[in-house]
Amino acid sequence: MRYAQGGGLTAKRRQDREEVRLQAAQRFARGEATAVIAADLRVSERSVERWHRSRREGGAPARASKGSAGRPKLTDAQFALLEEELVKGPAAHGWPDQRWTLERIKTVIARRFHLTCPVAGVWRLLHRHGWSWQAPARQAWERDRRRWSCGEEGRLAARKSTAAARGAWLVFEDEAGFSMTPPRARTWGRRGRTPLVRVRGRSWRRLSIAAMCCYKPGERARFIYRPRSYRRGVHERPSFAWTDYRDLARCAHLQLGGPIVPLWDNLNTHLTAGMRRYVDEHEWLTVFQLPAYATELNPVEGIWSLLRRGPLANTAFVDAEHLTRTLRRSLRRIQYRPDLINGCLTETGLAPTDRHPTPSRKDQ
Repeated sequence: MRYAQGGGLTAKRRQDREEVRLQAAQRFARGEATAVIAADLRVSERSVERWHRSRREGGAPARASKGSAGRPKLTDAQFALLEEELVKGPAAHGWPDQRWTLERIKTVIARRFHLTCPVAGVWRLLHRHGWSWQAPARQAWERDRRRWSCGEEGRLAARKSTAAARGAWLVFEDEAGFSMTPPRARTWGRRGRTPLVRVRGRSWRRLSIAAMCCYKPGERARFIYRPRSYRRGVHERPSFAWTDYRDLARCAHLQLGGPIVPLWDNLNTHLTAGMRRYVDEHEWLTVFQLPAYATELNPVEGIWSLLRRGPLANTAFVDAEHLTRTLRRSLRRIQYRPDLINGCLTETGLAPTDRHPTPSRKDQ
C-alpha cells in the first residue's frame, strides 16, 4: 500500500493521496489496465476501480480526498463539548456504572452531534486528544471536596506550621493488613488463555503492619514500621491496640531524636481515653487527625501501593513465614530509599514547611 491505515488524516497525507489519484487518472486516460496501475502505484485493484468509477461519475472533483472513512468528523470545539459530557460521567447518560467504554462514547457522539463513527475511529479520536484507557482512583461519597478545599486545607497547613515551630518531625501513620492471598497484577500470556497464579486455597494467617513516614526539612525522610501477626482461631486481638500505637510513637520519638507531630486517621483505637491521656502527659507528642475519607493525603498509602504492585504481586506464598520474610525484606529496602518515601509525599500534593508562624500582634 502507498499509505497506511488511517492515511489522509492530515493535510499533507490528503495531498499525497490526491497526487496518487491524479497519477491514476492520467493513466486511465492513456488506457492502461487496472492491474498495471495498481501494481505501479502500490495500491489495491479495488481502490483503482473505485477511483475510476468516481472519476466517470463525478469528474475531477471526485478525486479529492475526504480523509479516513473511520474518522469522526468532530472539530476541536465539538470535542470540547464532548469532554464536558464525558466529565459528567456515564451515570448522567443513563448507564448504571461509572465506566466509559468506546461503545458508550460512540453512543454519546451519536446523541450529541448526530454523527456515526466506528469504534476504531472513536479510539483514534480520544488518543489524538490525549485520552487513554486507565484504572480510576476511588474516592468516598462522604468526602466533600469543597469543604476540604475551604477548611481542611487551612487546618492541615496549621499542623505543618506547628511542626515547624516546635522543630518537630511531621509523621504520617497508617496501618494495613496482608494475607496469604497475593494481590493480582498484569502479566503476559497467550491470547485467549488467562494466566493463573496458584495460591493457597485456605489460610487464616494474616500480618498487620503499622507504619510511619517521617519528614522534616533538612533531614532525610524516615520510614518506621511495626508488624503484628494473627491467626484465626487463636484467642488474641486481631488488630493493633492503643498500647501498640503508643509504643510505636515512643519508638519514633527515640529513633528521630526529637518531638513528633503524628497525623493519622479517625480510627477508634487512635481516639481511646488511654491514648489521649498519654498524649496529654508528654510534651514531645502532638497528635492531629487527618480529614475523614481522605486517604490520598496520607503518604503511607503510597508505601502500601508499592508493596502490592511490586514484591507481593502474583507471589505464591508457601507459608506465613514466607509472607513475613517477603514483607520485611521489601520494607527494609524502602527504608534505604528516601527518594521513594519523598515521592509518596509528593504524590499527596503536600510538603513540610520550615517557616515559623508569625505571631499576631495584639492591639496596644
